[in-house]
Amino acid sequence: MARQVEGPPKPVDVARWLWIASACVGMLRFVAELFDREMLVAEARRQNPGLSQDQIDAGVNGGVLFGLVIALAVLVAYTRLANAMARGRNWARIVLTVLGGASVAFGLFRLTAWASGVAASLGVEMRPVDLGVTVVTTVLDASAIVLMYRASGHFAKKRVAVDTDFLRT
Repeated sequence: MARQVEGPPKPVDVARWLWIASACVGMLRFVAELFDREMLVAEARRQNPGLSQDQIDAGVNGGVLFGLVIALAVLVAYTRLANAMARGRNWARIVLTVLGGASVAFGLFRLTAWASGVAASLGVEMRPVDLGVTVVTTVLDASAIVLMYRASGHFAKKRVAVDTDFLRT
C-alpha cells in the first residue's frame, strides 16, 4: 500500500517561496547594477586613473562575470536552504533566520539612514529603485521569518518507527 506523503504546512510553504522571491529580487537588482557598464567603467577609472581603456574593460568584464557567478551561487544557496527548511530541517530554519535577520537589520539601517538624511550627508546616493528593492526584500525576509516559526511542530525531530518483528525469530 502506497504511503501518502504530506507537504509542509501552509505557513512553511509560503515562507519557502518568500525566501526564494527575496533572493530573486535581490539577484535581479544586483545583475541590473552589473550591466550598468558606464557606471562600472567610470568607477574603475576613478579608482585607477593610470590604467588604459583595455585594462579597464578587462577588469570590468572580469568583475561582471565574477558578480554573475556570485549572484547565481547566492540564489542557489537560498533556494536549497528554503527547500531544506520546507522539508522540516531545523538547521536550515536557523541559517535562514540568521541570514534573514541580518538582511532585515541592514535594510532597516539603510532606510533609516536615507530617511534621516545621514546617507545624503555622507555622500551616499540612494536611488528610488534601490530604496524600493530594500523595502521589498526587507518585508519579504521579515515575513518569511515570522511564517517559519508559525508551524514549529513541523521542525520537531521525527521519530523513526523501527520494525523489530524480524528480531523475535
